[in-house]
Amino acid sequence: MSRLPTNAPPRIAIPMPHSIDREYGERAIPQYERAVEQAGGEPVRIPLDQTAAEVKKMIERCDGVLLPGSNADVDPAKFSATRSPRTAAADPRRDTVDDLLLQDAYNLRKPVLGICYGLQSLNVYRTGSLIQHIPDFLPEELRTRINHEAGKKVAVAHAVEIENDSKLAQIVNGMVNGKDREARKLVVPVNSSHHQSAETIGNGLRIVARCPDDGIIEALEGTAPDHFVLAVQWHPERSVNEDEPSRAIFRALIQAAEINAPETQRK
Repeated sequence: MSRLPTNAPPRIAIPMPHSIDREYGERAIPQYERAVEQAGGEPVRIPLDQTAAEVKKMIERCDGVLLPGSNADVDPAKFSATRSPRTAAADPRRDTVDDLLLQDAYNLRKPVLGICYGLQSLNVYRTGSLIQHIPDFLPEELRTRINHEAGKKVAVAHAVEIENDSKLAQIVNGMVNGKDREARKLVVPVNSSHHQSAETIGNGLRIVARCPDDGIIEALEGTAPDHFVLAVQWHPERSVNEDEPSRAIFRALIQAAEINAPETQRK
């Protein structure tokens, strides 16, 4: 593996968020693209209406993967679960493209960043499972403590506690106030727009952050030391203009892509 030329920004593949609700997709994806650009990368939109061969051709010259949020839910059949009445309709085309992107990323050690639905998609791809509706999963006394579906209009929905031995902690360490740096775990305020979360953790992943108020899993990362894989349940793309930890997450993706991308992908 060779470092990229300094004048060639790494290309980051971003699938369109939804194949049917195109208005949502077109409204959502620019935030991810701007976050990648601000971090020094070149976003590459991956459409969801192409054949597998066409998608593979598009992503073979990309250097990293960003799996964005979606207003779909992963099909529970993919993790052998009975569908909850609270589970939204699946988006098979998005699932197919995510799987193609992840297969390519794992084969070639391309860095991966999952956000919200992207965390869930990654976890299921790695044979994990999901909580289909958080309030149905939590004990009654915790169900109303945190609103994980607060939405983008609520800048800070809750805090997350990050394990201090994690890559995520290394990324945001120094980006939070001194009091938090001295704590056993880093504490970072986040926004939140999800009703599902990881349950059984997929192969080669580990839990690195939870919501301290109800224990819901808020971040996963890969266990392979030679492969950058990070997924967060919140939406750092919404807060990159105001929040240094959010910017740091995207910079880490771009830096990993710069270091690990083969020269052949730049030709």
